[in-house]
Amino acid sequence: MNTKIKSIAFILAVMGIVFFSSCDNNDDETVQKPVVSNLELGIGDSHIGYIGADLHIEAEIVAEGKIDKITVEIHQEEGSTDEIVVEYDEFAGLKNTTFHKHVDIPATTFAGTYHCHITVTDMDGNSTTVEEEVSIEAMVDDKAPVITISSSPENGKNFANGETISISGSITDNISLAGLVVALVYETDKIADADVSGAANTKVIVMLHTHDFEDPDETDFSATIEVGAANDNNMTPVAIQGDNAWKSGNYYILVKSKDAMGNWAFSNHYPIVINL
Repeated sequence: MNTKIKSIAFILAVMGIVFFSSCDNNDDETVQKPVVSNLELGIGDSHIGYIGADLHIEAEIVAEGKIDKITVEIHQEEGSTDEIVVEYDEFAGLKNTTFHKHVDIPATTFAGTYHCHITVTDMDGNSTTVEEEVSIEAMVDDKAPVITISSSPENGKNFANGETISISGSITDNISLAGLVVALVYETDKIADADVSGAANTKVIVMLHTHDFEDPDETDFSATIEVGAANDNNMTPVAIQGDNAWKSGNYYILVKSKDAMGNWAFSNHYPIVINL
């Protein structure tokens, strides 16, 4: 009897160890770390940033545990003490997002090959880091892009609810384009051209906003929006409401573009009238 009892106890103990070991393994497997995909570094994924300008970074992020913070580190492995560290908490609480930022490269940065680390930490403390090399280069460029408009509404043309506003043209640069914004601006708001933005200005209606160019030194563009549309045509569409809600009155279309050194070019104003 004693031998049988001991055997049964031994079997139960082994089964318990296997069970708890299996549970531990399952726990490890169920930990879902943030996922970073479609990473793009530099204009056109060139993996190049310019001293005194910035480095374009874009990636798709999914975090089942919800994003807590996103950290970007740019440094050399050896030979330099240069290090750029930027932490973003504006995405906190989101399960997925398109991370799109332009990280400033100080004018004091040395040219060379750097490592760019992007770390996503979720609210459970899980983190994922992706790393790629980038080249930080010097560039001298004081020439702004050139904007050419090929098609636009007639001066002062009236548009009613449901009608489509369109403008098209091309942009060229002597080295590399870095951004393009086409916006519908309400005249009464008196917004300076330099303050019209696809990201920061909530009063304008964005018809087109991009930092992606197949050919870095030239691009054709076409921007449209329907009067009364619920959302704009930003990279990530935003609701047209509040400060930029549709109103009857005088508007104008503005096209603006910058190059990799941050030189901006602005089109003329193309005035239209909206009647809701």
